[in-house]
Amino acid sequence: MLRSGFWDDLQESSKVVGELKKLKTDVETFERFKQKHQELLELLALLKEEDKDLAANISNELRALLKDLENLEFRSLLSGKFDINNAILSINAGAGGTESCDWVAMLSRMYLRWAEEKKYEVKTLDILPGEEAGIKNVTYLIEGEYAFGYLKAERGVHRLVRISPFDANKRRHTSFASVDVIPEVEEDIELEIDEKDLRIDVYRSKGAGGQSVNTTDSAVRITHLPTGIVVQCQNERSQYQNKQVAMKVLKARLYELKLKAQEEAFQKQYGGEKKKIEWGSQIRSYIMHPYNLVKDHRTGYETGNVNAVMDGKIDAFIEAYLRGRFPTQ
Repeated sequence: MLRSGFWDDLQESSKVVGELKKLKTDVETFERFKQKHQELLELLALLKEEDKDLAANISNELRALLKDLENLEFRSLLSGKFDINNAILSINAGAGGTESCDWVAMLSRMYLRWAEEKKYEVKTLDILPGEEAGIKNVTYLIEGEYAFGYLKAERGVHRLVRISPFDANKRRHTSFASVDVIPEVEEDIELEIDEKDLRIDVYRSKGAGGQSVNTTDSAVRITHLPTGIVVQCQNERSQYQNKQVAMKVLKARLYELKLKAQEEAFQKQYGGEKKKIEWGSQIRSYIMHPYNLVKDHRTGYETGNVNAVMDGKIDAFIEAYLRGRFPTQ
């Protein structure tokens, strides 16, 4: 930062300052814990057998320090290249019509409640309501530190088993929805998109909106012809703004596709086995009948408190996945 001309490139200097701020926070946190540990050792040296109040105080302080250390250790698991980034979360209904659309709406509420608890900002980029009820598909931009690092644990197929409120005979139904999470990538990643490879369509927004949103062709759909990837945005007020957001999502999806191809080539070269997440191979089941249970099939973590999970209490599932607490094969 003391280098001559450092501040000439504001974009680059801002990145360095941001990185410095993060590193300072990590180091200062560690130093604070280290100092607290030293204070507890000094208090322990002064402790006498009859001083029960001091012993209780040391015990409480130690428990708090261990909890803080555990949280710091967990944060160190979020060390992937894009873990600190915002997340683009998409939820899509599977086969099952109204049932699956209602399941998407339930999952959507679950993630919105989780994001609210984390103090994250959420923007709806695109939403397609179901024909009778619920949501057919929805895409959110979730803004906040480590949003992608946490939510990457949610990628896959989610299964719901319950007595259907749409079935007059009160029969049990199984519904599926897929959750996809990609990081919002920075503008300076090495990825070229040729305008000739894009088909851009504009249409009238279908979602709830204010003045001019539903009265003009402001929504934008972009198709990347070589890959067939389709992205769309209808949340912003103008066609230009929707196009900018849609291009950002397209860039993120193309970059993810590039990384996936590199990973598959590596796995093929070194003979590794890559498990595919295919439709029906659910990562998690939410059972509301004949008993209450939410179980993650990757880690084995489960809870009987389905209502709490549907209210956004999914941190335990995310932590089990990120810590690699997988059952022995």
